[in-house]
Amino acid sequence: MQSKWLENHREANGTRRVLAKRYRKGCMFTNPIDACWRCQPDWEKKRRRLAKCALGFGKGTTGGKAGRKYLVTDPSDDDMVNPKRGTLRHAVIQTQPLWIVFARPMIIRLNQELIMTSHKTIDGRGAHVVIEGGAGITIQFVENIIIHGIKFRNIVPGPGGLIRDSAHHFGLRTPSDGDAISIFGSHHIWIDHCSFSKCYDGLIDVIKGSTAITISNCHMTHHDKVFLFGASDDHFEDRKMQITIAYTHFGKGLVQRMPRCRWGFFHIVNNDYTHWLMYAIGGGTNPTILSEGNRFIAPPDPRAKEVTHRQIPDSPWDSGTWISKGDMLVNGATFQQTPTALHLDAYHDKLAFPMAGKFAGRATKYAGPLKCTRLGC
Repeated sequence: MQSKWLENHREANGTRRVLAKRYRKGCMFTNPIDACWRCQPDWEKKRRRLAKCALGFGKGTTGGKAGRKYLVTDPSDDDMVNPKRGTLRHAVIQTQPLWIVFARPMIIRLNQELIMTSHKTIDGRGAHVVIEGGAGITIQFVENIIIHGIKFRNIVPGPGGLIRDSAHHFGLRTPSDGDAISIFGSHHIWIDHCSFSKCYDGLIDVIKGSTAITISNCHMTHHDKVFLFGASDDHFEDRKMQITIAYTHFGKGLVQRMPRCRWGFFHIVNNDYTHWLMYAIGGGTNPTILSEGNRFIAPPDPRAKEVTHRQIPDSPWDSGTWISKGDMLVNGATFQQTPTALHLDAYHDKLAFPMAGKFAGRATKYAGPLKCTRLGC
């Protein structure tokens, strides 16, 4: 097993050398996920190359790679039970795998939560797609979903009612919470190069035994409670939760929960934390949190220098394993670790190998949706 670790570290170091070389040539990628597909002039013809690029716990997520392309031509969202062909809602309820793309730039206001079926990719590259002013996306009891290149802002609760959740079923839904993306009882989910701001509840919530998830290359701004991973101490199924957050910029106007974790294993790697008002990473009952190669720039407030937050000392809220490896702590930031002998061998195939924390700014340089043209992204 030790030789396997050394082999992987050599591979990671080789990737860093390639990244540096490409960056000097002006090619616009600065982390291993983007190195997998960007800077290819034929990216638009070979969009599905993206499907082999996920790293971390969401590795192996291929979305709608096995299906046909579906072109969204209509930004409307008028009929929740019989959605119009050519709309995003009509696309995501189909039973077969689909790679969903957009005919032109569009702003989509969802009248109710958008409920997805399995094996779908929502690919916003080249179109400037914004989901704004309405409900968000619900990923519930499904698998194999990629969401790439979408802006989410000003998401509000949906009122509930009759909503179609597949081509063959619709049912009565209660009002949605106002999350941009809610992941419930699902696995193999990859959210990449999206941006999030000003939602009613959370930006991304992951609950009820969801696992095998990567959130990467995203840009978060202007929100209070950013990520909730595990909604209740009583949800013991969340012990299997495994989530990677990588190459993401936590920017202006953020307060807390980047993320807030219960149970599960959370690998937080090469992210850039430039703003928070209360804390960056919070924990509930018995999480395992491995923070590697992040940059934490503490706010001026002397009461908010601690990166971590555990609420009540010596209670279940002060449990779990907290590790900081290679993080860069700036402006008085501190990270309270726990003594541990954590063995990572069982996770080595899914852990994203980090660059040093001083490179977090570079790794997140192109966080958020990309400005793609026919010549490249």
